[in-house]
Amino acid sequence: MTIHWIGTGLSAIPGLRRLLQSGADVTVWNRTEAKARAEVGDLTDDIRAYSFDALADAVGKGDIIVSMLPADQHVELAKLAIAKGAHFVSSSYVAPEMAALEEDAKEAGVVLMNEVGLDPGIDHLMAHDLVADYKLQAARPGDVVRFTSYCGGVPKHPNPFRYKFSWSPLGVLRALRSPSKSLRGGAVRDVARPWDAIEPYDAPLPVPERFEVYPNRDSLPFIRQYGFDPDWDVQDFVRGTLRLKGWQQAWSPVFAEVETLSGPEGDDRLREMADQFWRDNAYASGEPDRVVLFVALRAERDGKIVWDKEWVLDAHGDAKGSAMAQLVSVPVSMAVQAVADGRVAPGVHAAPDDPLLVADWLVEIGEIAQHMAKVDHLR
Repeated sequence: MTIHWIGTGLSAIPGLRRLLQSGADVTVWNRTEAKARAEVGDLTDDIRAYSFDALADAVGKGDIIVSMLPADQHVELAKLAIAKGAHFVSSSYVAPEMAALEEDAKEAGVVLMNEVGLDPGIDHLMAHDLVADYKLQAARPGDVVRFTSYCGGVPKHPNPFRYKFSWSPLGVLRALRSPSKSLRGGAVRDVARPWDAIEPYDAPLPVPERFEVYPNRDSLPFIRQYGFDPDWDVQDFVRGTLRLKGWQQAWSPVFAEVETLSGPEGDDRLREMADQFWRDNAYASGEPDRVVLFVALRAERDGKIVWDKEWVLDAHGDAKGSAMAQLVSVPVSMAVQAVADGRVAPGVHAAPDDPLLVADWLVEIGEIAQHMAKVDHLR
């Protein structure tokens, strides 16, 4: 079995190095060979210039294709994996076109594993753990259930802009134009722009800290993905993005301008803004970043809280890489090992809900973070 790891960008290196150091048979593919050699050349000579055709010639039955490329390239790579009888792993969301490959993957006996990074990824593991714990200890039909999951990459050393960029800001700006759907007070909440739904969030860190959060994408499909019982009265279900306190005020001029932009001219202006933000608010070389993640599940019965637990993660960049890179790519490498060990059934998957895999992965993730704990708010 050969692992074909494609992409050695900023978020890829810690997980790739982990696999190489484990002794796995890894071929590293990158558009620029020299860049890949600069990152992992001390661990391997098996580095190749990436093209789809070159990869197709090299992949064999039982191999694993790992894509750290943009998400719009994943479906074709997954189709290649099916055609070759190989497996596929990525950290990206399961797109409808990926989900449509379920039967083909099962028929070919291959795994297409997605959503195994930070968010999506680690957040899924924490949610599965909380739901399983609640079902085992306290759940009853009719319980009022509230769930929130907030994740964000923020500067360890805050700046006046309350945010720093480790790669092009264009994606962040485009995301500001995206709507979201979540559940609040038992009703679906549609939000056109993130700044219409920013709220404070008091995090249960060793030193309590207030952040700002807002809903992200469509949260509703994850109610089923996380195994919520149809008999529960789910009042709140929000997956969202977290920012430092003061972010809303610092970004108010950005929101005002983004709201006015549309069409090709608007896209051109977004690129200009992105270039300026990169110049003014990029991480300096060697500057540590910070990742914070809070996943909470609370249940009420007869007007009283009967279950209330929350996973808390706070990680800082260090000599092994940025916190973001470690928390995205190390879970990807763990997913590769799980697929290689036959611990994942054929088909299209997101992050695993198997209790043994979840527990194993969370232990190693905890070794990356400076603080990680499962907090019981009733104690």
